[in-house]
Amino acid sequence: MNTKYILTIFSLVIIFGCSSQVKIDNPNIPKLLVNQMPYDVAIKYPENFNNFLHEEKVIGKKTWQVDFSHSNKLLFNKIFQSYFKKVTVIESSEERLYDNFNFTIQPSIDATEFSVPEQSQDETFSVWIRYRVKIFDHNGVEIINWPISAYGKTSTTTFSDNNDLANAAILAMRDAAALIILQLEKTNKLALSAKQT
Repeated sequence: MNTKYILTIFSLVIIFGCSSQVKIDNPNIPKLLVNQMPYDVAIKYPENFNNFLHEEKVIGKKTWQVDFSHSNKLLFNKIFQSYFKKVTVIESSEERLYDNFNFTIQPSIDATEFSVPEQSQDETFSVWIRYRVKIFDHNGVEIINWPISAYGKTSTTTFSDNNDLANAAILAMRDAAALIILQLEKTNKLALSAKQT
């Protein structure tokens, strides 16, 4: 076996040994016990909600990737389908917005961070996600612009580190669901705007 071949194998071992990818397929949000509001709403998702990937490199260690795939869409569909009477997901940019609905909701992701035991100096995985929820009335006027800062934390287990980081991300998403519902139930802006339709 020649030296070049050995070096190639060694390099591949280093590359794959120093990278870890965590995929979140479904946050499995529990049933939301809320009083449903009698509004017809649309949701317009940004393109990165279908393939949002966050990557961080721990200095001197390995690179971690969290692949949220379709989980962000599942999260927001569950929240808004629980809260509103009728929800339409707008898939095409050519579809008419605003005037066909009581409200149009545009979620986005402002930032994502996480820490692993090598960074936090303890046996925990933590995930922070900052979403933003914008809601427009039937005239296209922005009536709500909420930053939603969510947090999830898990301790290391006998399972894989990937599972522990995934669980922390799911807890952060569940935290976001609870915060959004709380904000929706506190605001009177929807009721005031709906009276004008």
